[in-house]
Amino acid sequence: MKLVDSKAKLPDTDKVTINLGLVDLAQMDLLVEEGFYTNRTDFVRTAIRNQLQQHQDAIRQTVVRKRFVMGMQRYARDELERVAAAGEQLEIHVLGLATIDDDVSPELARRAIASLRVLGAFLAPAAVKAALADRIHTS
Repeated sequence: MKLVDSKAKLPDTDKVTINLGLVDLAQMDLLVEEGFYTNRTDFVRTAIRNQLQQHQDAIRQTVVRKRFVMGMQRYARDELERVAAAGEQLEIHVLGLATIDDDVSPELARRAIASLRVLGAFLAPAAVKAALADRIHTS
């Protein structure tokens, strides 16, 4: 999970570094040179999208089984206040982006959120992240 400062602009992309064998790299460069791809990044993005598409059923089944919300999930103060007032706590599972609004206090976050697992990015005020540190699951 990528922890993002609430004041920072969320990037559209994130950097991934990979090590490739020389033959694989040379073949990739050949395809770029021949015009199949505009550059190495285009090749890698296309390969990743193809693999994600190939495994779409497994992804979908895992999302359902582990109760993930896909995409962006925003947690506002009024929603968290309702949860806490009912004596309940949320178990948040997000595949994408989870945000907690800037007006949510650390105390409210602790009362309303039992656990937080985000595969992607988590955007919240620093004090809220600190208050939830023992409830954030990264693996």
